[in-house]
Amino acid sequence: MHFAGIYDLGCIGECINLERLDLSGNNITNLAPLASLRLLVVLNLSANRISNLEPISSCESLQSLNVAGNLICSPDNLHALKSLRKLEIIRLKDNTYNYTNPVCKNSSYRNILLEMFPNIKVLDGERVVGRGSDLYQLCKDIDDTIKASIFKNCQLPELPDCKPWVEDSFWEIKRSNNAIVDEAYKQFNDVLHECRLLNSRASHAISQTERSLGLKNQPKQYAV
Repeated sequence: MHFAGIYDLGCIGECINLERLDLSGNNITNLAPLASLRLLVVLNLSANRISNLEPISSCESLQSLNVAGNLICSPDNLHALKSLRKLEIIRLKDNTYNYTNPVCKNSSYRNILLEMFPNIKVLDGERVVGRGSDLYQLCKDIDDTIKASIFKNCQLPELPDCKPWVEDSFWEIKRSNNAIVDEAYKQFNDVLHECRLLNSRASHAISQTERSLGLKNQPKQYAV
């Protein structure tokens, strides 16, 4: 039921055996009908008009929640979800689709959420614990290094020959019926898409810089 122009969830609360529900891209403001969905495991509410998450605090089986692109203004709006012991994946911001929430403007919101939800494994598409978390940290370190050095002394850094980090078979993903694995598979594809966009932007920026440096280094000619 995503991108269907839905305002009112109606009698969806009667579907008590629902395990996965995608309501993204609608105009939903009231989540009260979802309170009875105690078997719900994966819930996508991105791109709506939601500010109050309290009704889903009774969805005791919930493991993955996407509320990117809504009207959540403060970490206090998330306190109601602390009772969800199985919640491992929360997304309030999605750079791939430019979805966010007002709370994301708070520079410390990430640390607040990690403290509020100690069992969380993935925040905003980034794995914060377990396998993969060190890769995200490595990418951040690389990005900071590039930003600090790429325009240093108006010269592009000399890059060594790149070698694969892992074997080709490392990235092969076996599909599973597990809802969390399926959601991780989707998020991985989103990350790949974002990486391709970033690569394209970086190539464009480097190309512009090379042209700019080339113009600066050209000898000046004077007519006689």
